[in-house]
Formats: sequence, C-alpha cells, structure tokens
Amino acid sequence: MRVADLLVFALRALLRQRFRSAMILLAMAMGVASVLVLTGLGEGARLYVAGEFAGMGTDTLGILPGRYDTTGGMPPVMGTAPRDLTLEDAEALRRIPAVQNVAPLLLGTSTLSSGARERDGIVVGTTRDYFFVRAMTLQRGSIFPDLPPEAQPPVAVIGPTVSAELFRGDNPLGQWLRIGDRRFRVIGVLGEQNKFGMNLGDAVFIPVNHAQALYDTQAMFRVLAQVRPGASKARAADDIRALLTARHEGEEDITVISPDAMLKSLDAILGTMTLAVAGIGGISLLVAGILIMNVTLISVTQRTEEIGLLKALGAGGRTVRLLFLVEAGLMSLAGALAGSAVGLALLALGRMAWPSIPFTAPLGTIVAALLVAIAGGVVFALVPAGRAANLDPVVALTRRR
Repeated sequence: MRVADLLVFALRALLRQRFRSAMILLAMAMGVASVLVLTGLGEGARLYVAGEFAGMGTDTLGILPGRYDTTGGMPPVMGTAPRDLTLEDAEALRRIPAVQNVAPLLLGTSTLSSGARERDGIVVGTTRDYFFVRAMTLQRGSIFPDLPPEAQPPVAVIGPTVSAELFRGDNPLGQWLRIGDRRFRVIGVLGEQNKFGMNLGDAVFIPVNHAQALYDTQAMFRVLAQVRPGASKARAADDIRALLTARHEGEEDITVISPDAMLKSLDAILGTMTLAVAGIGGISLLVAGILIMNVTLISVTQRTEEIGLLKALGAGGRTVRLLFLVEAGLMSLAGALAGSAVGLALLALGRMAWPSIPFTAPLGTIVAALLVAIAGGVVFALVPAGRAANLDPVVALTRRR
C-alpha cells in the first residue's frame, strides 16, 4: 500500500470516530501545552533573575560581616559576626587599586513625616557612591554633595511614592522631611525603578553618618565595592579580604560575594527547577500515550471484521500494523501541534500581563515536546497494532462484535 493510501485510509478511520479522536487530540494537546507552559515559567524566572543581576551590576562585590562557608550561594541575611563592618572599614577599601567606588549600607525603618502627613518607610544610610554603583536615576534634584561621609549635611533623596504621599504634588525639593526625631532637607527624588524585585518608591536615602546617629550604631549592614573596568573581580575580592583581615587583627571575619558566583548558583537552581516542572508536565504526555493505547485496543476489537477483510484482500500483517501506527501518529501530531499553539499563546498572554518577566519556551523544548508526543503516541500503539497484525483473517471475518 502506498504512503498516500495509508494516510487517506487512516484519516477516514479517524473521521469515522470523531469524538474518540477529539478526546485523544485533547489529551495530547493538554500534555504538550503543559510542558511548554511550565518550561516557559521556569525559563522566564531564570531570565528575569539574570536580567536583574545584570541591572544591579555584575562588577560589584558585596562585603558582609561574618564568615560564611559558601560556594556562591546567597548567605544568610542575619548572622552573628565576631566584628562589625564599620564606616572606617569601608573607606579603607578605597586604597585598593582595583576598587572604583565604595558604598556602605545601613538599613532601617522609621516614620517619615512632612507637616501633618506621615507614613512608614525604608531608610537607607549610604554615600554618594551608591547612586553610581547601582546606576540610580533621578526624577529631579541631585544626589549627596561631593563631601567626605563624616561631613555630609542632613539631606535626603526620596522615592517617588514618598514624594507623592507626603508632598501631594508639591515640589519636595528644598522642603524638610522628618525621619524619626531628625529633620532632613530633600534634595532629590528618585525615578521609577525596581532593583531585583524591590520597589524603591518607599525608600529614603540619607548620608550614612546621619543614619548612624539616627539608629545609634556604627555597624554597617553591607558594603558594596564596585570594581574598575578591566580589573579582575577575583583579585579585587582577594585584596578586600586581605585588607579587612589585617584591620580585624588577623581574623578573616567577613564574606565577599561575587554576583557572578551568585548568578551561577541561582541559574543552576532555576535550571533544575525548570527541568523538574517540565517533568511534571511530561506526566500529561504519559497519560495521553496510555489513552492512545487503550483507545487503539478498543478500536482493534471493534474493527476485527475490517481487519479480516483487509487481510483477505491481500494486506499483510505489516500493512495492518502500519495502518494503526499511522493513525496513532496522526492523532499525536495533531494534538502536539494544537498543544504547542495553545502553550505558546498562554506564554504570550503571560508576557502581556507581566512584561518584566520574559516567559518563553526555548526552541529545543518545543521541538522535544513535539517529538516526544509523536514518538510516545506511536510507541504506546505498538501493542494494539501488533495484536491487529496477528489476527487470523478467517477468525476476524466471522467474529461477532
């Protein structure tokens, strides 16, 4: 039997059982769509994290108080450190040739008020270098003046939400903002921006010396060190460890985090998660394959007379087997194509709803899902097709359904 005749015969057989064929197509389509959607979610998360790290700057090293044994993952947020990181430690890092900018961080929360209006907000004590390290953009105004950290005046750069809530459309520049029991002159307003999932609209940035007085502490939460273009981050990290170890009486009680190492670790974790969720979606393909096998077995039972007639007319077992396999392959192909269209459409809707997350299924995943769906459908049809091929034509023609 020619290939064209095989296809026509298989299509006619499928059209005679429209409902059954539609159910198989639906099961296969759901399996392929689930694989693509789940893979797209995982891939979107991985690409989002990579993009956020790139936006934060892969040339920036983070220095944390305390020694943590880590191979690139993110260390605990809280921990007990033998010695605090101080503003003096941060300023000493400027002596390292590979370090371009140094930004100490002191974080806290406080009540922000202007006139009769008040709200809670995040207070970040830092230096003017922070705005360069994090590539912060301003909506209006300016950053801290170019003065030593200990000589900074009581000024503040506020987020857009703080500006809108406390100043209600008035120009906040030059106005006083009360943070806790201290007053600061507003000199700048941040533009709309989101750094690694953190909305900075509620944040207020003040000079680190005033944050130390506000929270009555000399300890820094973190120190960020931006490496000069072309300099080795690994060499800079070694120099930072050596300098701070010498300042801390020979004890290495700090942790230096490289964004590259963190990104590599997170990328491996998210890649594993993507494979895991794709495997969960693959269970749907397994269920669809089992359905094809069951339906094909029923079809063989119901079409024994047709099989017997084919054999009586000269069709061999190989031809009969091929007929059933072609039917299974066509159903799998149609279901896989429909599922791919649905899956890609859902991912497109996800990108429209959340533009910042690049939900996408890699081309290799789409091709693999199609091939696995078609191959699975054919493999699961082998047993029923073999049973049909082995039917005795005389027995098949005389068997009553």
